[in-house]
Amino acid sequence: MPLRRVIMLPGSVLPAALAYPALISQLGPDVEAVAKELEVYDESTPRANYSLDSEVAGIDRVAAERGWDTFHLVGYSGGGASVLAFTARQPARVLSLSLLEPAWAGNWDDMSEAHRALWRRYAELQSLPPDQFMAGFMRLGVRPEVTLAPPPAGPPPPWMAKRPAGIRAFLATFATYDLDRQALRDYTRPVYFALGGLSNPDEYGEIAERLGRTFPDFTLEVFPERHHFDPPHRVQPADVARSLQEVWGRAQPA
Repeated sequence: MPLRRVIMLPGSVLPAALAYPALISQLGPDVEAVAKELEVYDESTPRANYSLDSEVAGIDRVAAERGWDTFHLVGYSGGGASVLAFTARQPARVLSLSLLEPAWAGNWDDMSEAHRALWRRYAELQSLPPDQFMAGFMRLGVRPEVTLAPPPAGPPPPWMAKRPAGIRAFLATFATYDLDRQALRDYTRPVYFALGGLSNPDEYGEIAERLGRTFPDFTLEVFPERHHFDPPHRVQPADVARSLQEVWGRAQPA
């Protein structure tokens, strides 16, 4: 069996090298997986012209470096929004699309008022100092009854200093980016969505519903005890690996 080629993008908080080792270890020897860091963190601060198209170009570059014409895509949170953008731009290259609670999925007319109100609350965070911004950002991602783990003791790792600016850059591009829904409707290969049952339903639950109405071949898997900052690909990697292998097995070669 030929190797399955996979590019994985992380969310806007944990670097790719820390986000995916547990999952990759469960995928087996027939998978060549690249855990790619987000372009928003390529420099000390996000570029002034940063957008989701920067992440699209980054995926294109990594694939070209490996000589990959086609591949499977996996993306979590901000990385999930990025792989959606790539699929809309270059659908023929994506053998399957796996979404681990993408942080955004288009500014489309069928967004609910609750979803729009949530994004107004995200916008209100922009003026806060970094610590308050990060706390508010994480609070909005989960159900009200969820108790979030406190930050680890001791000084934060060096990469954490980039995160508030990177998240703000994502929020800015989400507000203006035109995600081509018709291109996604025309994408007929398998799409998998992993949803945490304790994540904010007005965000990730609604995104799952809207994408379920968009993609012709859409599979939703709910992990009842997980949430956006305690995600199944890190806490239940064997379960997510089985689901990904099933999706990849159904994908038709290019």
